[in-house]
Amino acid sequence: MALQKNVFSLRYGLNARLGAVVAVQHRHSSDVRFLTRPEMSALKKGRGGRSSFSGNVATIFGASGFMGRYLCNRLGKTGTQMIIPYRGDHYDVRPLKLAGDLGQVLFIPYHLTDEEVIRKAVKHSNIVINLIGRDWETMNFSFEKVHVEGAERLARISKEMGVEKFIHVSALNSNVEHEGYIVKGGSQFLKTKGLGEQAVRAAFPEAIVFRPSDVYGQEDRFLRYYAGLWRHQGRLLPLPKAGKGIWKQPVYVSDVAQGIINAIKDHDAVGKTYEAVGPRRYELVELVDWFHRVMRKDENYGYMSYDMKWDPLFKVKAMITEYCPSWPVNTLTRDKVEREAVSDTTTGLPTLEDLDVPLTKMEDRISWELRPFRAANYYDEEVGEFEPPAPPKYISAN
Repeated sequence: MALQKNVFSLRYGLNARLGAVVAVQHRHSSDVRFLTRPEMSALKKGRGGRSSFSGNVATIFGASGFMGRYLCNRLGKTGTQMIIPYRGDHYDVRPLKLAGDLGQVLFIPYHLTDEEVIRKAVKHSNIVINLIGRDWETMNFSFEKVHVEGAERLARISKEMGVEKFIHVSALNSNVEHEGYIVKGGSQFLKTKGLGEQAVRAAFPEAIVFRPSDVYGQEDRFLRYYAGLWRHQGRLLPLPKAGKGIWKQPVYVSDVAQGIINAIKDHDAVGKTYEAVGPRRYELVELVDWFHRVMRKDENYGYMSYDMKWDPLFKVKAMITEYCPSWPVNTLTRDKVEREAVSDTTTGLPTLEDLDVPLTKMEDRISWELRPFRAANYYDEEVGEFEPPAPPKYISAN
């Protein structure tokens, strides 16, 4: 009887060890890197697409934001394994699971000041992308803490952990000094974005930096900002300098996402700064008036834009909004208004076109983007009942 037990134990132990060997042999190719960290090219598997593994592992900070959704979708299309750190509720990032195949999208809770967790998040990645930004300050996160200290921390730790490519998303005009319009000293958002770039360059000299202008797309804070009721005074819209002499060059969010994807593939992009702007320049008043024509809220509706300097109550309104316990209503803050007064300025640096990105014209997207904000949106119109809105005047960027 004892002999039978010993034989059974021997057979059971041998089978268990054999099972473990087989299990290790059947690991997913992406798991091997966590064990031995070989060259990424050796781990490529599949014919491309979401159900393959390209050999790239990317950690995307700020993936739960507006641009993050577009970027994760395009990374997933190329078979990139994604590690997504998140700070808030896990429901905020759960939809990003659909961006990749099973096991290709991984999540980790983190805090921007917790270096140990950040190290874990980038430990197995050869690409780190920083999309973190703050449109307004809170008690816990100032512009300085997010745009400068946070960006420097991510770049420094990524360098220490041997990350191959670090991509940092900054903002256009962050390198340009400008006088304050309603905020003394100018926009702190733009100022800290510029300081953040310098901190990233010091910590990770080979970093790739993108400076996007105002970015528009589904759930953006550009079109929906001007379409929102809180940005208006009734049906009137105050603009800095009446919107005259202020030039904007909005860029479509998918174009920026594709630019980042192309920069990852381009070895010549290392260490460069790209100005991500759209193909056309518009005067602010021309642009905003066009938005309202598309929304069928033109002069006949009662709309009119005017110079903000004649409306001190609007400045008080923006200040009061900053003290909301949660998000500022319609993201209206004095710093946001200050940024409205700044013309988009390019400095001759490479653009998205240098990354072979075909730029999307705003005229091709605006009707779709602003359709939910139309006046009498419930009305079932006949084909051709309304004349197409007059397009805006523009200056070609080329």
